[in-house]
Amino acid sequence: MLRLALCAFLVQASLAVSAVELSGQVVGVHDGDTITVLDVSKTQYKIRLAGIDAPELKQAFGSRSKQNLSDLVYHKQVTVEWIKRDRYGRIIGKVLFIPESCISPACLEKTDANYQQVAAGMAWHYKKYEREQSLEDRQRYAAAESQARAAKRGLWAEENPMPPWERRHSKQR
Repeated sequence: MLRLALCAFLVQASLAVSAVELSGQVVGVHDGDTITVLDVSKTQYKIRLAGIDAPELKQAFGSRSKQNLSDLVYHKQVTVEWIKRDRYGRIIGKVLFIPESCISPACLEKTDANYQQVAAGMAWHYKKYEREQSLEDRQRYAAAESQARAAKRGLWAEENPMPPWERRHSKQR
């Protein structure tokens, strides 16, 4: 048990140390968990928001999830903290931005768009990959999903919303 705890700690520590930052402007929102960022050298990067999974566009709340993410980050400067790419070459990362309605010095700290999608009921906390998140983010995202469910926000207004990973799995059969 002690070995397992030590291993988990070391993995978390190595994730925090090896994170890379990418900064740029959001020039595209593909769906509720994928954006395109253009950096200062005019290179485009496709970014998959880490720790969340949003409804597919053809699912209930798919378009609303995309619109919510667009309202948060489209045409805004963002910083993406990332540690890996997925099998499609997309960067998997946490997207941070400064909200437009910021009027106090306290809100000049960057806001986590991934978390905001979950808190608004526009995405699931993607527990399949939660071990890739920091312990703090894992706990925050899980709490945000629980609160959105309890308040019946967004996709949680439906009786039994189908998680996108189940939809993708059923379509493969």
